[in-house]
Amino acid sequence: MEKLVQRSWILEILIVLLFGGIFFRLTLLHLRPESWITKPIEKSRALEFRPVGSRGKILDRNGEILAADVAAYHVVLDPKYISEHGDAFRVKEVLSSVLKLDRERVSAALVDPNRRYVRLVKYVPARKLEFFDRVFQGVAYRPDDETSVVLKGVLLEEAPIRSYPKGSLMAHVLGFSNREGVGSAGIELRYNNYLKGKEGHRSSKKDGRGREVYSARELDIPPENGATVVLTLDQQIQYVTEKAIEKICFEYDAKGAWAIVQDVRTGEILSMASFPKFDPNRYGRAPKEWLRNQAISVNFEPGSTMKAGVVSKAIDKDLVTPKDRFDCENGSWAYGGRRLNDSHAEGILSVEDILKVSSNIGTAKIALMMGDQRLYEGLKEFQFGEQLGVGLPGEEAGIFHSTNYWSKISATRIGMGQGISATALQVLSMMSAIANDGFQMRPYLLKQVVSDRGEVLQESEPELLGQPISRSTALQMQRMLARVVSEEDGTGTKARVEGYSVGGKTGTAQKVKPREEGGGYYDKRFTSSFVGFIPVENPQLAIIVVADDPGVYTESGRKISYYGGTVCGPAFRDIAEFSVRYLRISPEGRTVYMNRFE
Repeated sequence: MEKLVQRSWILEILIVLLFGGIFFRLTLLHLRPESWITKPIEKSRALEFRPVGSRGKILDRNGEILAADVAAYHVVLDPKYISEHGDAFRVKEVLSSVLKLDRERVSAALVDPNRRYVRLVKYVPARKLEFFDRVFQGVAYRPDDETSVVLKGVLLEEAPIRSYPKGSLMAHVLGFSNREGVGSAGIELRYNNYLKGKEGHRSSKKDGRGREVYSARELDIPPENGATVVLTLDQQIQYVTEKAIEKICFEYDAKGAWAIVQDVRTGEILSMASFPKFDPNRYGRAPKEWLRNQAISVNFEPGSTMKAGVVSKAIDKDLVTPKDRFDCENGSWAYGGRRLNDSHAEGILSVEDILKVSSNIGTAKIALMMGDQRLYEGLKEFQFGEQLGVGLPGEEAGIFHSTNYWSKISATRIGMGQGISATALQVLSMMSAIANDGFQMRPYLLKQVVSDRGEVLQESEPELLGQPISRSTALQMQRMLARVVSEEDGTGTKARVEGYSVGGKTGTAQKVKPREEGGGYYDKRFTSSFVGFIPVENPQLAIIVVADDPGVYTESGRKISYYGGTVCGPAFRDIAEFSVRYLRISPEGRTVYMNRFE
């Protein structure tokens, strides 16, 4: 009996110890749980959110919005929720009607009732959804706001899109950003680090229904919107420039055209246009070659516009004066075993008349007088063969080989703009230097970068590249180039602007054949141009217009109307005439136009 009592006590003690151990263990688990228990729970309750600020705006010099983020949404379906709690028929009817979708497409998205997430339509602008909301009394604009959901299982995800409200205007300068909000061309690419929004960070916890517990928020760093980029471009001048080059392509059947307007005193670019153009809102639909900014990326032989640089350097080196005379050989001259021709037969001409009528032979003789090395160094001082640093991706440096690669006749050809390639920006910069009394300013497009808080992060100032010619030479050249336009036998008469004096130079260059076609030059394909400044008395603006392969064929197969003065002179006139009046520049050039240094 005594043994039975002992066994009973032992059993009771064991039971007490067992349950005591269990109780102790449960107490530990509740009060001090192991990490393998707490980590999954904490992870499931953790709320991490990394919002990104909006991409910054791009403005023109007067504050007009050229690019900005706008609200848009992805339309998302939850097929499982719709099948269990919603109305699939109503979803199909409403979405297909308002969003202009094929009903079969909506049906296909709902076909699998086990799926929880189907993105039906991406990047729907908010304005379309406002119409949606007005007609059907609300699809949720915030997925967590269940009271506003009428179409159960249909939600909207925020997905801002980049908008270019001016359409194709300035497209080649602005470039575009892709769907991920990354700048992919133009200003959008060049200043992407400034424009992109900064990421925020919110760390918190959520309750059993997935809602944030605000009292448990541990970290809350708000996102920061990207900076605003202000350009030197003026949308009004840009519009007129784009229309002028578009007109060239339609009237003269040119394959393309491009133009730039520059403030000669500061280097600011007021317009930069290229045609064909594209709409950055739909950049994916344009042929790749249309996306190219030809004003800075096309190397072409400038032709006779180069004569302004050659003559100015010859005068600057005291090798010739404007009144010195040269025999232009009645339009045909043999040198170095090769013949050089003029479009019009000329006899004895002064240097200023050689420039006025654009004599190849006269300019070639001036170039020979300079000598290879002096000619090369003189044109290098105008920055030919160098990038000018305008602040856009894709800027070319041109092609200008050293004298080691020159032949006996190279100087005679380079003097008339053959055997050297340049961009329109480089040719314009040369003419701007002549117009600016010999001082060459760096061209630039960026006015300033301003943070979302109003802090100026970067600001451009006029920058001197050099002084390739003296002020005395520049003043002589300004008067000589004015005769190209003002006198009846000049090549630039179609560039005249009523009430203003204009100086400039025409260019008509044969296009180079690619190597696969045997090299050399095409007989009937040209690059035509006109580059000039206004007004001559006190130059304020320099403008270049270039046309790629213009001209109209007669029934006999003869190509006519391809000369730079004929094709590009009128476009220069249209741009210049609008610009001087819009900017309130007087015929004497005394009126300082608005917003120059703001």
